[in-house]
Amino acid sequence: MDDAIVMIENISRYIEMGESAMQAALKGAAEIGFTIVSLTVSLIAVLIPLLFMADIVGRLFREFAVTLAVTIMFSAFVSLTLTPMMAARILKHHPETEQGKLYRWSEWCFVRPSKGTAGWFRVVLRHQFLTLLVAISTLGLTVYLYILVPKGSFRCRIRAPSLAFRRRPRRYRFPPCPSGSRNWFR
Repeated sequence: MDDAIVMIENISRYIEMGESAMQAALKGAAEIGFTIVSLTVSLIAVLIPLLFMADIVGRLFREFAVTLAVTIMFSAFVSLTLTPMMAARILKHHPETEQGKLYRWSEWCFVRPSKGTAGWFRVVLRHQFLTLLVAISTLGLTVYLYILVPKGSFRCRIRAPSLAFRRRPRRYRFPPCPSGSRNWFR
């Protein structure tokens, strides 16, 4: 799904620059296509270790890994084939005079956070050494916590069964079973 969104954004950027919808779809798909393929391959590569995990943990995560891998491949297929074709047919450029209030308001809602992000990028670029120090500290903390936290997910075997007892009042009688259920206990 994210791949298709990136593809649509790239195509709509070309349409806003004045290209025809078909040319924008061709240029946008050619520009982003390799990125989507490499992203798909790397995401599936991350899931491969889950397929080869042993023990009960491996059995728990195997279906999860296969489902995610198939979903990621399907998303890449849709992004590279259907999305550019539909964008070439559906997307159109509307001049600002034809845009309604809802469109202008939603555009403002999308542009405002990107301006805030640009401000944070400027702060990070002004303080590069501090940013590098925070990144190295985070990496060091991650390694420390990896060493500190136990690695096993499940115990290999149960050492002793757990039993629980409850005392009942001395004069307590169990309610009688319904007549049809007595055969179940024989």
